Amino acid sequence: MLTDLDLPALREYRSGYREPEDFDAFWSATLAEARSHDLMLRLEPVPAHLETVEVYDVSFAGFGGHPVRGWLRLPRGRGGEQLPAVVQFHGYASGRGAPFEDLLWSSAGFAHLLMDTRGQGGAYAGGGATPDPVGSGPSHPGFLTRGIEDRESYVYRRILTDAVRAVEAVRASGFGDPGRVAVLGNSQGGGIALAAAGLVPDVAALYAQAPFLCDIRRAVRITDAAPYAEIAGYLGARRDAVEQVFETLSYFDGVAFARRASAPAWFSAGLMDPVCPPSTVFGAYHAYAGGEKHIRAWEFNGHEAGGSDDLAIVLPALRSLLKA
Repeated sequence: MLTDLDLPALREYRSGYREPEDFDAFWSATLAEARSHDLMLRLEPVPAHLETVEVYDVSFAGFGGHPVRGWLRLPRGRGGEQLPAVVQFHGYASGRGAPFEDLLWSSAGFAHLLMDTRGQGGAYAGGGATPDPVGSGPSHPGFLTRGIEDRESYVYRRILTDAVRAVEAVRASGFGDPGRVAVLGNSQGGGIALAAAGLVPDVAALYAQAPFLCDIRRAVRITDAAPYAEIAGYLGARRDAVEQVFETLSYFDGVAFARRASAPAWFSAGLMDPVCPPSTVFGAYHAYAGGEKHIRAWEFNGHEAGGSDDLAIVLPALRSLLKA
């Protein structure tokens, strides 16, 4: 069934999210601190036993100088030229998986960096390899409420900073063309990609499939599905922390990042999605500042938001845009 507004109402919907006055100052200071650490980029070839793709085990310094892992996949026989690049972020609780997985983007001619998300990777998709060395106060089971009563300690401050550094890493790798870097992901990955597009406004393109962390206060109120249910569960126990929690979350909302992004963008939403309600995706889409933006609403899809059919729309568009 429909989990939210119908399509005509979604086209009219505008988010009521209000950003804090010091949003830009907060992120400017956060990224300046991260960039005070050397990038410490390391690329180690991996014997992935693939005929058409080379794989590198990647490490770079993210938030706090902490090492962040990933895979860099490259098409073989590419010659010496720099390639158009995509930086991909994975879904909630997932990890970077195995080196021989997720070969679409490298097979299509892109340098493909898949960033591991710190502290996650224990649920599915082959696991992760990046710990989060920063502790937190009380939290609901999962990741979403770690440090949630303080913007300085909130886990997504670290994760979104890592994402910016991932873009810088692929640009510094020598394989990816710094002027042709797209950011993309599904669910949590789409939300992280949207934040990266807002924080690194000269990326070349954005693809956000059913993005998480958009219009967050509305999402928590209209869905009881995980992971947003973690916030409701936390506030059910810490009843006096409601305004403080949403004050923290206001620094991490995709609507704010959308207002600051300018790259051509592709969004998608499933109208039967209980995880990332489609109105939250449309809230970010309508706020998106870039002149070229597209959204596909999949009427009878849930959180997959079109799945491979949506990819079939975006892949040739990115190839054309980035001249892969």
